[in-house]
Amino acid sequence: MIEQPLTPRGAATYRRMIEVATQEFAEHGIAGARIERIVAGARSNKAQLYSYFGSKEGLFDAIFFGSLERIVNVAPIDATDLADWAVRLYDEYLRRPDLIRLATWARLERRPAGHLVDDPDRLDDGKLRAIGEAQAAGLVREGDPFGLMAMVIAMSMAWSPVSNVYAATADEPEELHDRRRALLRESVRRAMTAG
Repeated sequence: MIEQPLTPRGAATYRRMIEVATQEFAEHGIAGARIERIVAGARSNKAQLYSYFGSKEGLFDAIFFGSLERIVNVAPIDATDLADWAVRLYDEYLRRPDLIRLATWARLERRPAGHLVDDPDRLDDGKLRAIGEAQAAGLVREGDPFGLMAMVIAMSMAWSPVSNVYAATADEPEELHDRRRALLRESVRRAMTAG
């Protein structure tokens, strides 16, 4: 893994590797991704990739954990309006379908059961605390905050690239997305509102 600062040229190569590898892993998974395609697409070589990431697994980890951080930061939770949060997640899946595909590959190839990451509290603590506070204020229904969060996320993924029934794309008409957003918003509101 990288232990010294990158030169501007090295930083550009590093970014290209991340970009190319993100698409490679999203399309082919961990087992199916090929280092040869990644270094060719990044205009680099295997030695440089291994010096930056240590291994193919290390490269996947860098991309995967970066994608988790992106979803957390791009769509921060508002537990007083879980319906809006679900819609913002839906929109993020349209913008970056590769991110949800990466999480799905991690689930399929690494952790078929239990939490998706070793330390889920690292990412979930703030969300769970916010849901608990909204419950205490009488805004969100009773129940395990983790279970409620998981349900909202699952509902937001109804048309995502991992849907069992239909995968939406950003290329579809905006009116169609607006109808889905309205249905998602109303469904989450009804399911999660106290009383």
